[in-house]
Amino acid sequence: MDELSLIQKIAVWVIPVIFAITVHEVAHGWVAKLRGDKTAWMLGRLTLNPLKHIDPIGTILVPGLLLATTGFVFGWAKPVPVNMAQLKNPKRDMALVALAGPVSNLLMAVGWALFIRLAVAIHMVEISLPMLYVGVAGIMINTVLAVLNLLPIPPLDGSRIVSWLLPPHWNYYYSYIERYGFFVLIALMMTDVLGAMISAPIGMVKSVFFALAGL
Repeated sequence: MDELSLIQKIAVWVIPVIFAITVHEVAHGWVAKLRGDKTAWMLGRLTLNPLKHIDPIGTILVPGLLLATTGFVFGWAKPVPVNMAQLKNPKRDMALVALAGPVSNLLMAVGWALFIRLAVAIHMVEISLPMLYVGVAGIMINTVLAVLNLLPIPPLDGSRIVSWLLPPHWNYYYSYIERYGFFVLIALMMTDVLGAMISAPIGMVKSVFFALAGL
Protein backbone atom coordinates (compact mmCIF):
# COMPACT_ATOMS: atom_id res chain seq x y z
CA MET A 1 0.00 0.00 0.00
CA ASP A 2 3.05 2.29 -0.22
CA GLU A 3 1.66 3.82 -3.41
CA LEU A 4 -1.33 5.27 -1.52
CA SER A 5 -1.41 8.73 0.01
CA LEU A 6 -1.99 9.12 3.76
CA ILE A 7 -5.64 10.07 3.19
CA GLN A 8 -6.14 7.02 0.98
CA LYS A 9 -4.49 4.77 3.59
CA ILE A 10 -6.80 6.13 6.29
CA ALA A 11 -9.82 5.50 4.05
CA VAL A 12 -8.64 1.92 3.43
CA TRP A 13 -7.86 1.08 7.07
CA VAL A 14 -10.59 2.83 9.02
CA ILE A 15 -13.40 0.29 8.49
CA PRO A 16 -11.27 -2.87 9.00
CA VAL A 17 -9.67 -1.45 12.17
CA ILE A 18 -12.96 -0.33 13.73
CA PHE A 19 -14.65 -3.65 12.94
CA ALA A 20 -11.66 -5.69 14.14
CA ILE A 21 -11.48 -4.14 17.59
CA THR A 22 -15.25 -3.69 18.02
CA VAL A 23 -16.16 -7.29 17.19
CA HIS A 24 -13.23 -8.49 19.31
CA GLU A 25 -14.68 -6.80 22.39
CA VAL A 26 -18.27 -7.81 21.62
CA ALA A 27 -17.10 -11.43 21.34
CA HIS A 28 -15.67 -11.24 24.86
CA GLY A 29 -18.93 -9.86 26.24
CA TRP A 30 -21.11 -12.28 24.28
CA VAL A 31 -19.29 -15.37 25.59
CA ALA A 32 -19.29 -13.91 29.10
CA LYS A 33 -23.08 -13.54 28.87
CA LEU A 34 -23.39 -17.14 27.69
CA ARG A 35 -21.35 -18.26 30.69
CA GLY A 36 -23.46 -16.31 33.20
CA ASP A 37 -22.02 -12.78 33.40
CA LYS A 38 -24.40 -10.14 31.98
CA THR A 39 -22.29 -7.13 32.97
CA ALA A 40 -21.37 -6.11 29.42
CA TRP A 41 -24.92 -6.71 28.24
CA MET A 42 -26.42 -4.54 31.00
CA LEU A 43 -23.97 -1.75 30.18
CA GLY A 44 -25.00 -1.80 26.51
CA ARG A 45 -21.63 -3.09 25.30
CA LEU A 46 -22.97 -6.05 23.29
CA THR A 47 -23.46 -3.88 20.24
CA LEU A 48 -21.58 -3.38 16.99
CA ASN A 49 -22.02 0.37 17.35
CA PRO A 50 -18.33 1.45 17.42
CA LEU A 51 -19.16 4.56 19.47
CA LYS A 52 -19.77 2.25 22.45
CA HIS A 53 -16.28 0.77 22.18
CA ILE A 54 -13.99 3.51 20.85
CA ASP A 55 -11.03 4.42 23.02
CA PRO A 56 -9.71 7.85 21.91
CA ILE A 57 -6.11 6.74 22.30
CA GLY A 58 -6.23 3.07 21.31
CA THR A 59 -8.79 3.35 18.52
CA ILE A 60 -7.91 6.71 16.98
CA LEU A 61 -4.61 8.23 18.10
CA VAL A 62 -2.30 5.19 18.16
CA PRO A 63 -3.50 3.62 14.86
CA GLY A 64 -3.38 7.02 13.17
CA LEU A 65 0.17 7.76 14.31
CA LEU A 66 1.38 4.29 13.41
CA LEU A 67 -0.19 4.49 9.96
CA ALA A 68 1.37 7.90 9.31
CA THR A 69 4.85 6.95 10.52
CA THR A 70 5.34 3.23 9.97
CA GLY A 71 2.55 1.84 7.80
CA PHE A 72 1.92 -0.72 10.56
CA VAL A 73 -1.50 -0.48 12.19
CA PHE A 74 -2.40 -1.63 15.67
CA GLY A 75 -5.03 -0.50 18.15
CA TRP A 76 -7.48 -1.43 20.86
CA ALA A 77 -10.96 -0.57 22.11
CA LYS A 78 -12.32 0.02 25.61
CA PRO A 79 -12.20 -3.40 27.31
CA VAL A 80 -15.56 -5.04 27.86
CA PRO A 81 -16.10 -5.46 31.63
CA VAL A 82 -16.30 -9.05 32.83
CA ASN A 83 -17.27 -10.00 36.38
CA MET A 84 -15.42 -13.25 36.93
CA ALA A 85 -17.50 -14.04 40.04
CA GLN A 86 -20.65 -14.24 37.91
CA LEU A 87 -19.25 -16.90 35.58
CA LYS A 88 -20.47 -20.48 36.03
CA ASN A 89 -16.96 -21.91 36.16
CA PRO A 90 -14.84 -18.77 36.76
CA LYS A 91 -11.37 -20.00 35.84
CA ARG A 92 -12.35 -22.04 32.78
CA ASP A 93 -15.00 -19.60 31.58
CA MET A 94 -12.59 -16.66 31.84
CA ALA A 95 -10.30 -18.55 29.46
CA LEU A 96 -13.21 -19.07 27.06
CA VAL A 97 -14.11 -15.38 27.28
CA ALA A 98 -10.51 -14.46 26.50
CA LEU A 99 -10.26 -16.93 23.60
CA ALA A 100 -13.41 -15.48 22.01
CA GLY A 101 -11.59 -12.28 21.03
CA PRO A 102 -8.79 -13.81 18.91
CA VAL A 103 -11.22 -16.36 17.44
CA SER A 104 -13.49 -13.52 16.31
CA ASN A 105 -10.51 -11.88 14.59
CA LEU A 106 -9.65 -15.10 12.75
CA LEU A 107 -13.26 -15.46 11.60
CA MET A 108 -13.24 -11.85 10.40
CA ALA A 109 -10.05 -12.54 8.47
CA VAL A 110 -11.92 -15.36 6.69
CA GLY A 111 -14.69 -12.89 5.90
CA TRP A 112 -12.22 -10.38 4.44
CA ALA A 113 -10.62 -13.14 2.35
CA LEU A 114 -14.03 -13.89 0.83
CA PHE A 115 -14.54 -10.14 0.37
CA ILE A 116 -11.35 -10.07 -1.73
CA ARG A 117 -12.64 -12.94 -3.86
CA LEU A 118 -15.81 -10.93 -4.46
CA ALA A 119 -13.72 -7.89 -5.40
CA VAL A 120 -11.77 -9.89 -7.96
CA ALA A 121 -14.97 -11.37 -9.39
CA ILE A 122 -16.48 -7.93 -10.05
CA HIS A 123 -14.01 -7.17 -12.89
CA MET A 124 -14.50 -3.40 -12.54
CA VAL A 125 -11.23 -1.76 -11.53
CA GLU A 126 -12.83 1.36 -10.08
CA ILE A 127 -14.82 -0.84 -7.67
CA SER A 128 -12.70 -3.95 -7.24
CA LEU A 129 -9.40 -2.15 -6.53
CA PRO A 130 -10.65 -0.21 -3.46
CA MET A 131 -12.36 -3.39 -2.24
CA LEU A 132 -9.11 -5.30 -2.68
CA TYR A 133 -7.16 -2.78 -0.61
CA VAL A 134 -9.76 -2.84 2.17
CA GLY A 135 -9.85 -6.65 2.16
CA VAL A 136 -6.07 -6.87 2.46
CA ALA A 137 -6.15 -4.37 5.34
CA GLY A 138 -8.88 -6.46 6.98
CA ILE A 139 -6.80 -9.62 6.82
CA MET A 140 -3.71 -7.84 8.13
CA ILE A 141 -5.27 -6.09 11.15
CA ASN A 142 -7.24 -9.16 12.22
CA THR A 143 -4.22 -11.42 11.90
CA VAL A 144 -2.11 -9.05 13.98
CA LEU A 145 -4.78 -8.76 16.68
CA ALA A 146 -5.36 -12.52 16.83
CA VAL A 147 -1.67 -13.44 17.11
CA LEU A 148 -0.75 -10.59 19.44
CA ASN A 149 -3.61 -11.23 21.85
CA LEU A 150 -2.67 -14.90 22.14
CA LEU A 151 0.70 -14.00 23.67
CA PRO A 152 0.85 -15.15 27.32
CA ILE A 153 1.60 -11.65 28.61
CA PRO A 154 -0.94 -10.23 31.08
CA PRO A 155 -3.36 -8.62 30.43
CA LEU A 156 -3.51 -10.00 26.86
CA ASP A 157 -6.06 -12.73 26.17
CA GLY A 158 -3.41 -15.42 26.03
CA SER A 159 -2.59 -14.84 29.69
CA ARG A 160 -6.14 -15.80 30.70
CA ILE A 161 -5.80 -19.08 28.84
CA VAL A 162 -2.42 -19.80 30.43
CA SER A 163 -3.86 -18.91 33.85
CA TRP A 164 -6.53 -21.56 33.38
CA LEU A 165 -3.95 -24.20 32.48
CA LEU A 166 -1.48 -23.45 35.28
CA PRO A 167 -1.60 -25.25 38.64
CA PRO A 168 -2.90 -22.99 41.44
CA HIS A 169 0.50 -22.34 43.06
CA TRP A 170 2.03 -21.30 39.71
CA ASN A 171 -1.03 -19.24 38.83
CA TYR A 172 -0.66 -17.29 42.09
CA TYR A 173 2.75 -15.98 41.04
CA TYR A 174 1.77 -15.60 37.40
CA SER A 175 -1.07 -13.23 38.37
CA TYR A 176 1.47 -10.79 39.84
CA ILE A 177 2.84 -10.12 36.36
CA GLU A 178 -0.40 -8.42 35.28
CA ARG A 179 0.30 -5.18 37.11
CA TYR A 180 3.46 -4.81 35.01
CA GLY A 181 2.08 -6.32 31.80
CA PHE A 182 1.42 -3.06 29.98
CA PHE A 183 4.95 -1.82 30.69
CA VAL A 184 6.38 -5.15 29.54
CA LEU A 185 4.48 -4.82 26.26
CA ILE A 186 5.72 -1.26 25.75
CA ALA A 187 9.31 -2.33 26.44
CA LEU A 188 9.03 -5.26 24.03
CA MET A 189 7.58 -2.96 21.37
CA MET A 190 10.19 -0.23 21.84
CA THR A 191 13.06 -2.73 21.58
CA ASP A 192 11.57 -4.50 18.52
CA VAL A 193 11.49 -7.74 20.52
CA LEU A 194 7.71 -7.87 20.15
CA GLY A 195 7.99 -7.66 16.37
CA ALA A 196 10.54 -10.47 16.35
CA MET A 197 8.23 -12.61 18.50
CA ILE A 198 5.12 -12.27 16.37
CA SER A 199 6.40 -11.62 12.83
CA ALA A 200 6.81 -15.31 11.92
CA PRO A 201 3.41 -16.48 13.25
CA ILE A 202 1.70 -13.46 11.71
CA GLY A 203 3.34 -14.26 8.38
CA MET A 204 2.21 -17.88 8.49
CA VAL A 205 -1.37 -17.10 9.50
CA LYS A 206 -1.60 -14.25 7.01
CA SER A 207 -0.41 -16.49 4.17
CA VAL A 208 -3.27 -18.90 4.89
CA PHE A 209 -5.86 -16.14 4.56
CA PHE A 210 -4.25 -14.66 1.45
CA ALA A 211 -4.31 -18.14 -0.09
CA LEU A 212 -8.00 -18.37 0.80
CA ALA A 213 -8.46 -15.00 -0.90
CA GLY A 214 -6.74 -16.30 -4.01
CA LEU A 215 -3.79 -13.89 -3.77
